[in-house]
Amino acid sequence: MAPPTTSPLYAKEAPRPNLTGAFFVLAAGMLWGTTGTTQALAPAGAGPLTIGPLRLLVGSIVLLLPALYRGGFGRGRWPVATTFMAGAGVACYQICFFSAVRLTGVAVGTLVGIGSSPIIAGILGYLFRGERPGRSWGVATLLALVGCGLLAGGGGGISVNPFGILLALGAGASYAGYTMLLKGLLPGRTPDAVMAVVFSIGAILLLPLLFLSDLRWVAAPSGIGVVLYLGVLVTALSYWLFATGLRTVPVATAVTLSLVEPLTAALLGVLLLGERLSPLALSGIPLLFAGLLVLARSMARR
Repeated sequence: MAPPTTSPLYAKEAPRPNLTGAFFVLAAGMLWGTTGTTQALAPAGAGPLTIGPLRLLVGSIVLLLPALYRGGFGRGRWPVATTFMAGAGVACYQICFFSAVRLTGVAVGTLVGIGSSPIIAGILGYLFRGERPGRSWGVATLLALVGCGLLAGGGGGISVNPFGILLALGAGASYAGYTMLLKGLLPGRTPDAVMAVVFSIGAILLLPLLFLSDLRWVAAPSGIGVVLYLGVLVTALSYWLFATGLRTVPVATAVTLSLVEPLTAALLGVLLLGERLSPLALSGIPLLFAGLLVLARSMARR
């Protein structure tokens, strides 16, 4: 039996995939790639239980203002269950990702978390939206994942924490899940309105953590800078770019394109944190680029 077309999970977009949407997703992924480095440079006391809620709180406020001004919330009724699940997925991602980075390092936490998401997204997109990723997506994802593996396994001085790996996998599953849900919320609404509502739900769910944490580090100038950077650029701007690109890019393709995030994170780790990459790790970079190029050429042919 065909899936019901009235459900937001199965809503189909009219526009065909295009390179403009892909560039928006790539730009978002590059901004996300700065998250782990920003946390590493944050003042002492800035833990995953405070950074995640604060970035969502600031990001939702920044997105809410233009959405209210432009009236981008649409006239139809919001699907309550889908919207709440998307917000819960965003909240879960914050805790899992920042905890994984703290336990197993920026490179491994980012690579495992984001590297696992394309496969999960491909499965979810096929099961719930009827999207068939296609051969090009399979080749691109394989190249990108091999590149991620080389980057993660070939770095110097990298230690692997098993619980951190599990948290990173949880972050990847959360990311793939809420990306699929966002795709269903976009028709008839602007990207900033959708992200403002979803992020507000995520911020509310994580708000109790702020009352249980030491927030004195936020008062420092560097702490304020970290919160504003993560909230305004890495959250509000990046997710607006991502949601805008998601209008014309399938779920699986969007998640694979966002593998530019671990590439950005690895390069920033070398340039700013003094991390060293072995020749084996460096060989993963062209494979990642090759995977992204395969997707770009496939979309250009379409």
